Amino acid sequence: MKRVLVACGNGIATSTVVATKIREKCEENGVAVTVNQCKLLEVESKADDYDLLVTTGKFTGGTVTIPVITAISLLTGIGEDATLEQIVEQLKKE
Repeated sequence: MKRVLVACGNGIATSTVVATKIREKCEENGVAVTVNQCKLLEVESKADDYDLLVTTGKFTGGTVTIPVITAISLLTGIGEDATLEQIVEQLKKE
């Protein structure tokens, strides 16, 4: 099972929207996934436990060793499908 960390400013509102869309897209594509949410400020201390970091803004909080995908499109709707495909493809690796 793949683990995804979704980070936004406060770890509540926008990350909930993004996390839901990721879960649904992964389910449609047969990718077993666990999605958790956090604040951008918490990313550096949590990222090592995950396979992928998805943010709703530019992550500048430090260094992480996992792939990072910026997913503002999942809030605006512009380019949403392409971003979800990118997330699924990244999770299918390995």
